[in-house]
Amino acid sequence: MMKYDNMMTLVAVLLTLLLTTAVVLPPATAQEDVTRWGLPEGATLRLGKGYISELVYSPDGALLAVASSIGIWLYDAVSYQEVALLTGHTGGVSSVSFSPDGTTLASGSGDSTIRLWDIATGKTRQTLQGYTGGVWSVSFSPDGRTLASGSGDSTVRLWDVATGEPRHVLPGHTDSITSVSFSPDGTTLASGSWDGTVRLWDIATGKTRQTLRHTDNVSSVAFSPDGQTLASESWNDTIVRLWDIATGEIRQTLHGHTSNVSSVAFSADEQTLASGSGDGTIRLWDGTTGEIRQTLHGHTWDVESVVFSPDGQTLASSSWDGTIRLWNIATGETRHTLNRHIWDVKSVVFSPDGQTLASGSGDKTVRLWDGTTGEIRHTLTGHTSWVSSVAFSPDGRTLASGSAYDRLVRLWDGTTGEPRQTLHGHTSGVWSVAFSPDGRTLASGSGDDTIWLWNITTGAIRDILHGHTGNVNSVVFSPDGTTLASGSWDGTVRLWDIATGETPQTLHGHTYGVSSVVFSPDGQTLASGSWDGTIRLWDGTTGEPRQTIHGHPDSEPGGVSSVAFSPDGRILASSSGDGTIRLWDGTTGEPRQTIHRHPDGVLSVAFSPDGQTLASGSWDATMLLWDIAPVASETVREDINGDGVVNIQDLTLVAAQLGQIGEDMPADINGDGEVNIQDLVLVAGAFGAGAAAPSARAVSRARLTASDVEHWLNEARAVSAVGQDRPILTSFSRQTHLLSSSGSGEPELQRGSASRPGGLSYLRGIAVLEQLLASLIPEVTALLANYPNPFNPETWIPYQLADPAEVTVSIYSADGKLVRRLALGQLPAGVYQGKDRAAYWDGRNAQGEPVASGVYFYTLQAGEFSATRKMVIRK
Repeated sequence: MMKYDNMMTLVAVLLTLLLTTAVVLPPATAQEDVTRWGLPEGATLRLGKGYISELVYSPDGALLAVASSIGIWLYDAVSYQEVALLTGHTGGVSSVSFSPDGTTLASGSGDSTIRLWDIATGKTRQTLQGYTGGVWSVSFSPDGRTLASGSGDSTVRLWDVATGEPRHVLPGHTDSITSVSFSPDGTTLASGSWDGTVRLWDIATGKTRQTLRHTDNVSSVAFSPDGQTLASESWNDTIVRLWDIATGEIRQTLHGHTSNVSSVAFSADEQTLASGSGDGTIRLWDGTTGEIRQTLHGHTWDVESVVFSPDGQTLASSSWDGTIRLWNIATGETRHTLNRHIWDVKSVVFSPDGQTLASGSGDKTVRLWDGTTGEIRHTLTGHTSWVSSVAFSPDGRTLASGSAYDRLVRLWDGTTGEPRQTLHGHTSGVWSVAFSPDGRTLASGSGDDTIWLWNITTGAIRDILHGHTGNVNSVVFSPDGTTLASGSWDGTVRLWDIATGETPQTLHGHTYGVSSVVFSPDGQTLASGSWDGTIRLWDGTTGEPRQTIHGHPDSEPGGVSSVAFSPDGRILASSSGDGTIRLWDGTTGEPRQTIHRHPDGVLSVAFSPDGQTLASGSWDATMLLWDIAPVASETVREDINGDGVVNIQDLTLVAAQLGQIGEDMPADINGDGEVNIQDLVLVAGAFGAGAAAPSARAVSRARLTASDVEHWLNEARAVSAVGQDRPILTSFSRQTHLLSSSGSGEPELQRGSASRPGGLSYLRGIAVLEQLLASLIPEVTALLANYPNPFNPETWIPYQLADPAEVTVSIYSADGKLVRRLALGQLPAGVYQGKDRAAYWDGRNAQGEPVASGVYFYTLQAGEFSATRKMVIRK
């Protein structure tokens, strides 16, 4: 444990970093990206924490670390102020553990890696790799020299903290490891698994000492401070078990919870055991007698994690209700509550004065945040389904919100959040709301294919606009208020005359649904974003097409989800399901910057009134605020999408255009008039440092398959063999790069020029494709955790195949009855993780009926391989 003065120095350093830079503390790789983007180190404010998995105090009690889907949040445990956000994992963070001296934090992630962080700097010290499944639990040994980890690949690993090398791989469990914990003397490790067992391991030998059997999946294990007792709980039986470590016998079973117990923790003095449950309560038990001391009420949904502060005076808990609560153990009262959205943030908007930011979420709430400090001002409840759109009136006094499935528009006081009116009428979900410039009219677009115009003063209907043949996803008034633009699932944009309600123009061009429409501040330009991956710029008066902007992917996870102009019209921002935000020149459509930070799809973007800040809302349940700054970047021919780096996205863009013929095509890298295998290989050969072996996550998001890459490789090798024997002259635009100069100063042909077939760049591209192919074929077949989980009403079930196989996913109820069978057919080896490739279940049985809330099991059958996991539907 650090001394008090060292502790205060650490806190002071962290707070100084926060106050002087007001930024995320990223790992080195993220810092390099930040420099390239010309952005500050991430968002200036983080409004929402993502899905929270675990809480842990530092040994001196000064910091509270929160593992979440977006990264690791560090809080000052005294002031409850946010100190830093540690980012670097490419998947959600499931577990965190402080080293005994408090200088290092370990984190385990769904990206199958472990990171060791330097707490003083926020930098990654080491990244530990080797797992084939997500890392669900990490724990330091008492001497800090060893780190234990448990994974979805059913193994426990022991790592040397100094070198980062694995010491032991402990096989034996037959399902995911959910929890690992060292005994106080460091000689024993306990591991809990979904296979229904707890194993006690001898650290010196790596052998199993005892196997303790539960009746269901084990979610949490914890040693008592004297090491004589182990507490464990099982997912589905509401009981906490206390085991005698010496004998392996059950000492006590603690009954009282009415739903599954998710987390257990002992206080340092052994006097109290805390347990968190799916019934929304925390129970404090006498550590000696097992008697219930207190039941803590406050959370409104499942309690996910509980942890005692080192002094035993405070208990921290996190819950699916979106809060972290800090409890006074002596009184049982809540000391502090940290709020956040718990589901995706679907819509964000600034008030006209920039002092307030409103957000609408899948958790059915609207939240009002202080636009300067990021503190929550009000949480507005009343909608009975997710909030799809929010909009402030021009004077900021009224906030409107529309909901997808309760079919309502609600009006709130923009300052106090008090409800004013509820507007009824739509026969399907409300997807978009927008105020007229004079604030007298509100437009609402709906899944009933209509747009309603409301009188804000009376709540009466002024007009109903018919014409679209699909959901109206977005509505916006022109700056002069005479025209309303609307975008629809029918793939069209319509311009409506507000005075007559007629449609003077219907704008065609998008090949898929239109997600978002927005006028430039001067009204001269209308921008529309679509799930076809394009942004189209139209003349705001005539509706004539001006430009089509490419860059976002055209399918899940991708498309354009939202577009927004800066107040001066010089920047157009767009967001995508691929997790990126792109900034474009508002006049020319040229790319300016690409922002990568959200670990999941971005649903909405909005500029502050001064144009200095961009807010983004995401599937990851967070909002981030970005400082917007101009950036100058060198154009690279192989950078097809203009995001400043040649990477896997550029490769897929070339692949999508293979075979096309024409002039001045961005994907025609060698300028021979055709997009072919040579262009694809040259893009691969131009990959930046560190990108030569793309991660499986990046590959899955890019929708590549092993069969695709194998086909490309065969073609590339054949072309390369021919290219070794004869020189190839490319177009003049490339000669300065491909040809060397003779003594006369004139260019001359080179056999084996860098970028021709057989040349160095071409051969490097083949090598990158070979590494890419290797990353696409996993070593083992595995069934992965579904997402989201819990879910309502749909979920995706990822898996990976080491060999081609006939694949079936079967879904069973808790009593073992078959609910649905998904026949996926004969599939090649590869990773099936993205929403475009994973198995999809819509929460319905074989008869097409929605199933009830509860626990379900899903089984993957792939050839001889079979595995089963658990999932939960909550409605």
